Amino acid sequence: MKHFLFVMALFVLIGNTNAQAGKDASITTEQIYRGSYPKINELVHTKLVVKFDYTKAWMYGKAWLTLQPHFYPTDTLTLDAKGMDVKEVTIVKGNLTIPLKYTYDSAQLFIKLDKMYAAKEKYTLYINYVSRPNDLKATGSAAITESKGLYFINPTAADKDKPTQIWTQGETEANSVWMPTIDKPNQKSTEEIYMTVPAKYVTLSNGLLISQKKNTDSTRTDYWKMDLPHAPYLFFMGVGDFAIVKDKYKTIPVEYYVEKKYEPVAKKIFGHTPEMIGFYEKILGVSYQWPKYDQIVGRDYVSGAMENTTATLHQESAYQNARQLTDGNAWEETIAHELFHHWFGDLVTAESWSNLTVNESFANYSEYLWDEHEFGKDHADEHNLEDMQGYLLSNSDKKDLVRYYYADKEDMFDAVSYNKGGRILHMLRNYVGDDAFFKSLNNYLTTYKFKTGEAGQLRLAFEEITGEDFNWFWNQWYYSSGHPKLKIDYVYDNANGKVQVIVKQTQADKIFRLPISIDIYTGANKIRNKVWIQNSIDTFTFNYTQRPDLVNVDANKALLCEKTDSKTTENFIHQFKYAANYLDRKEALDYFTVNGLKELALGLTDKYAGLRKQTIESLMESKFATDDAIIKSIETIAAAEPDKKTRAAAISFLTATGYSKYQPLFIKNVNDSSYSVAGAALAGLISLDPAKGYELSKKYAADAKGTLAEVVLHSLITQGQEEDYDVISNLFNETPFGQEKIGMAFGIVNYLVKVKDVTRIKKSIDAVMAVRKNIPAQYRNMSVPAFKQAFDGLGKMKGKEIEEYINNSLNK
Repeated sequence: MKHFLFVMALFVLIGNTNAQAGKDASITTEQIYRGSYPKINELVHTKLVVKFDYTKAWMYGKAWLTLQPHFYPTDTLTLDAKGMDVKEVTIVKGNLTIPLKYTYDSAQLFIKLDKMYAAKEKYTLYINYVSRPNDLKATGSAAITESKGLYFINPTAADKDKPTQIWTQGETEANSVWMPTIDKPNQKSTEEIYMTVPAKYVTLSNGLLISQKKNTDSTRTDYWKMDLPHAPYLFFMGVGDFAIVKDKYKTIPVEYYVEKKYEPVAKKIFGHTPEMIGFYEKILGVSYQWPKYDQIVGRDYVSGAMENTTATLHQESAYQNARQLTDGNAWEETIAHELFHHWFGDLVTAESWSNLTVNESFANYSEYLWDEHEFGKDHADEHNLEDMQGYLLSNSDKKDLVRYYYADKEDMFDAVSYNKGGRILHMLRNYVGDDAFFKSLNNYLTTYKFKTGEAGQLRLAFEEITGEDFNWFWNQWYYSSGHPKLKIDYVYDNANGKVQVIVKQTQADKIFRLPISIDIYTGANKIRNKVWIQNSIDTFTFNYTQRPDLVNVDANKALLCEKTDSKTTENFIHQFKYAANYLDRKEALDYFTVNGLKELALGLTDKYAGLRKQTIESLMESKFATDDAIIKSIETIAAAEPDKKTRAAAISFLTATGYSKYQPLFIKNVNDSSYSVAGAALAGLISLDPAKGYELSKKYAADAKGTLAEVVLHSLITQGQEEDYDVISNLFNETPFGQEKIGMAFGIVNYLVKVKDVTRIKKSIDAVMAVRKNIPAQYRNMSVPAFKQAFDGLGKMKGKEIEEYINNSLNK
């Protein structure tokens, strides 16, 4: 699961700096031990025969489940089956079926078997049932906004602008809405599914498509089969009018299921997938174990993406056209994340949600691994920092990575399991070295493949390869909470040629043991010293014959920590010029920014586009924004910079000068293939002539996304009238859900002041409320004040009918 926390957006929109993932602060964690689920019976094989009622949004199902007692003999079985209408439960004996006694509480089936079965003695049940997902009262989480398992999208085709689709979402335990099973992560089953659908649609499921049979009623039955065992939450069904774009890795089929208008660009979005498979195979030393790999994009999907075995489901944000892709593939890391789960999560599955780290921390870190391979270490380190900041801002420093006590399993899907866990793996890799790190991962995967794993088994895999004891590392990072907060000071003794590096841990709860490197620079030359931080205050003394230009603590910039470093301006200048890592240079640029130093301009020539862009944005807000030399440098970037987002930042900088001489530059770039560049250029033209910019905004609205869409929408909202409603509404509706659309929603509310048509007003209120609904459940209630504030005055201005409509919508 690739989840998206909207904490940062909501900080801005709601102003609640105490927001955090998990339950409301008033709810205390239940002190119930949450270990692995007991295995009384084991799933062996699942056979399903299903057909769909689109009018009712029901699924008619028949299931044959083969099971066996795990160890102790038993004559009972409990199955998860949520919100079903159970018609029949029998046991299959050759050609005979024998009815069984059972009770059902709408969540679980309690079945009395026909006899006592011994360990590993197989038996097969038949269950006839109806799944009614829309009748189920299911809640969600920060990662998954709903949990009703089976989703009918526009089933009666009432919305002419939306395709009709069906897709499933199993994690954590929601597939038992549409199939009776033991819906626990420590169960594994092979499967076969017969899906009967309208013949005009294609289907997708796990494993291989074995056959297709046309029926006499304009339907078709597709038979999918998975011969390898995997967890029930990874079972998947998808149905819809998709184009199937074929690709491959060696002899393994790789296919992309997309809406037909995206067929020409599907390989541009997903085309790195075969290369990713090869890269992950190489570093892990474990081949891709599954028979194929497909990816499908579903409308109204309730999370970022999901690693259903061989059939990953992506939300519609994955869709990007050729112009968007010129700015870089915004979905690349998600594609990598879900693929890597096919080793960590699908092949070896977390044996309990408490140990979710062995799934999600690895998938999170796979994004770094792919970025490093494909785009370089600077790009990967930038992503690493963003994820670390995501954890630090989540206020989650009281949560253990492996958590056996939590209120709800959904709470595990947070910035600790993802962001922090990924950074812990980065520190571990930095400590043991690449060779030992990847051999240890190979050891873990090969030992437990098609089984389950936990953090303790991962530790043993590392100890077996390295010969080291890692209890110290696991105890402080996996089985404990928090992170170090370091204060770093330096004392130079030129008379005796010594420098003291004093590192103080300022966090209150515990002392961390931290292996780090300290580099001593004289000019471009450096001497590396490996040391251990392990006390509340550690002092390290180094000799020198010439006073060092820089002492660089945590030279690899691998630590997950907060730090206050007392380096001087001269030290940071030296660090920017000679220390190699992205974070070395970023720390220096941040220091120059905070202290208002012109050395900030050094970043304009940095080798990495991301830092050039950051520098431009920082200079635009600085006292040097009118400096002639800096303006001239940014003019050069605006004219010739190959990175589109950096060039857009340069154009935005020149816009902020207010100089009309840049009008030709804006005109030249407003038709650029990049939405970022075109949007920045259009904003420049609007700043010089708002009326002309308004006319251009109407012109470009037909093909506007990203930055260009934001600029166009802002111009139309501020300058436009009611006759622009359709253009504005379409632009908003076509923007995928995310932080960009959340921001747009409040602009739409402001625009409605100009609209007189009550039907239009209500339609837009519904569209804005749909955005609110898509905000993860944990933050949705917090968003109410922000939305009420946005709507304040609109109801009074438009009359009682609209005021009541707004209030009713807010209270839903």
